[in-house]
Amino acid sequence: MNSKRYKILNDVRQLLADCGFYVTDPINLKGISFDLIARRDDQLLILKILQNIDAFGKEDANQMRKLASALSGSPAVVGSRTSSKKLGEGIIYSRFGIPILSFDTLQEFMKEGVPPFIFAAPGGLYVKIDSDLLRTIRREKNISLGALAEIAGVSRKAIQMYEEGMGTMIEIAIRMEEFLNEPLVLPLNPFEYGMDIESISSDVFEDNDLLHEDIFRLLSSIGYSVLPTARCPFEAITTDDKIFLLTGVERYGPMLERKARAVTSISKVVEKKAVIITDKDSHLKSLRKTPLICRDELAKMRDRQKILEIIRERSED
Repeated sequence: MNSKRYKILNDVRQLLADCGFYVTDPINLKGISFDLIARRDDQLLILKILQNIDAFGKEDANQMRKLASALSGSPAVVGSRTSSKKLGEGIIYSRFGIPILSFDTLQEFMKEGVPPFIFAAPGGLYVKIDSDLLRTIRREKNISLGALAEIAGVSRKAIQMYEEGMGTMIEIAIRMEEFLNEPLVLPLNPFEYGMDIESISSDVFEDNDLLHEDIFRLLSSIGYSVLPTARCPFEAITTDDKIFLLTGVERYGPMLERKARAVTSISKVVEKKAVIITDKDSHLKSLRKTPLICRDELAKMRDRQKILEIIRERSED
C-alpha cells in the first residue's frame, strides 16, 4: 500500500472513530475488495480507500455490493483523484453503482453534518430536486410546463421528468429556483445514493478451489445455507435459523494467522460470529478468539447444535 493511500485510510479510520463508529483494523490482505468496515448503531459501512479512483474495478464493486446486501450495510469508496483531476468537494461520484467521495466530503458529512448536494454523471454535474414541491408550486402559481421549460431552457418533457424525480443540471435547477423563488435542491446521503443491489445466488461455487467447494458442500449437507463470497477475508456467509457465521476457509500455514486477524476484526464490528475451517488438524482450537475447525472434524458432524457448541467454546479460548 503506497503512503498516500495509507494516509487516507488512517484519516478515514480516525474520522469514523471520532464520529462514534466502531472500525475494523485495515484489511491488509491481497485481492480484497474493501479496506474497512465501520458500524455505528444500525449503520454499517463497507469502504474501499483509493488514492486514484480509476483503479476501482467492476469485480470489486460487485463484491462490495453483494457483501453490503448480505450484511445490511452500505458500500462506498473514499478517494483523492482520478488520473486527470482531483475529486471535487461536496460532490458524489459513482462507478458501477458504488458512491465515491473525497475525504473532505466525507468529513463534512460525518463530522459537520453538511451533506453533499451535487452528483457527477455523464455530461456533467447534477442535483436532485424536490419533485413534489416543484409540481405543487408550478400548479399553485398556474405556471404551464411550457412556460417553466422556456425559463429553464429545456423541453416540456424535461420538466415532466423533473417532476417525476429525474435529476437536473445545476444551472437548470438554479434558473427554476430563481423563477419560482423556492429552494428545490435536495441534500444527498452518500450512503443511500445509487444503491441498486442485485440478487445473490446462494448455491454458486465457481471460482472456488476444491477445498472451498468441499467445505461448502459439507456445510450445506448439514443443513446450512451457504453464500460464497469473493475478494473477501472470509469465503462464505453460513446461516440457519439460529446463526449467521462469517466462514473463512484456509489451508493450515502462514496465512492462517493473518486471515484470523482480519476475520476477527470484522466479526467484532459487524457483531456476527466467525469460524475458520482448515484442511488439517492442529493443536490450535482458535486464533485471536476465532474458532478453528478442521475439515475432517466437520465431516464427522451431523448435528448443527454440536457445531454451535464448539464455536461457542472455542470463541472463549
